[in-house]
Amino acid sequence: MIAVAVKIDIFPHILPPKYKEGLSKKLAPEVFKPYQLMVEPFPTLTDLDNRFRLMDKYEGLVQVLTLTLPFVEAVAKPQDAVELARIGNDELAELVFKYPDRFIAAVGSLPMNDMDAALNELDRTVNDLHFRGIQLGTSINGKPLDELEFLPLFKKMEEYNLPILLHPMRPNTVTDYPTRNASQYEIYSIFGWPYETSAAMTHLVFGQVLQKFPSLKFITHHCGAMIPYFEQRLKNFHTHREMRGKGRYNYTRGLTRAPLAYFKMFYADTALNGCTAGLMCGYAFFGADRILFGTDMPYDCQDGNLSVGDTIISIERMQIPDLDKKKVFEDNAREIMRLPL
Repeated sequence: MIAVAVKIDIFPHILPPKYKEGLSKKLAPEVFKPYQLMVEPFPTLTDLDNRFRLMDKYEGLVQVLTLTLPFVEAVAKPQDAVELARIGNDELAELVFKYPDRFIAAVGSLPMNDMDAALNELDRTVNDLHFRGIQLGTSINGKPLDELEFLPLFKKMEEYNLPILLHPMRPNTVTDYPTRNASQYEIYSIFGWPYETSAAMTHLVFGQVLQKFPSLKFITHHCGAMIPYFEQRLKNFHTHREMRGKGRYNYTRGLTRAPLAYFKMFYADTALNGCTAGLMCGYAFFGADRILFGTDMPYDCQDGNLSVGDTIISIERMQIPDLDKKKVFEDNAREIMRLPL
């Protein structure tokens, strides 16, 4: 049995104070007040003492910091989004510098409603702040990620050889049925967010983003969402369409591989709230080299204790070689994010 001494959580969330204050100033009161109520049950987002006490429970736990939602482009006009992104990124850099034994790296946020500014901020976060990737929504203010305007960003990320962490978002105003005026029973989040990830992945495949940038690295939240579970359905459906489409279904035209091969180019985190069976499904689909330890902390009913503890246990219970568990906990993050040994 190999003892895994280091566990690199690549997808925890944080809401540092200067960034939170910036949101309070830039967001309209009717937007910020509900947001404040939403984050209040999670002191670990803002309180470092809380965070460190939680981390101390788990041997070797270190984090790659990501700003928690909202995405700045979703709540602020371009000029304000640029400022908020800079505030948040600077504050993450300060935390990594001050607590290197806790925070091994950080991932940048970009003002995606101003692409020129987003590209400039990307360069700044990588070259000046030494960030190891970016966090991106599964859609940008309603636009799919295969829109042409986003291609320069993907080109730069491939050149930097750093990953894009895909985070889903769907508000409860996206209804479950046309006759209802809001989503019910948390469907928009429980099932809607993995759907958004799956839809984004599908657009990146058939929109030929991965065809154009074959070395581009996307890390998908919640272990690849729906894709691993529906592997055979995807394969059969696209094969069936190609066989009987006779030109009507031309979305595979221009792809040089089978569609499923592109889906297997994605990476996945382990944020399944402690579901070993789900992780084994993801492992079977992506393989040991493309799964990274990520918890989504602190979003659970115990301010992060469940999301971290149950995720660790679920990985330890996987029926896979110990060397593969070490890849999941540590090695893959070091390689993909080019972290120091």
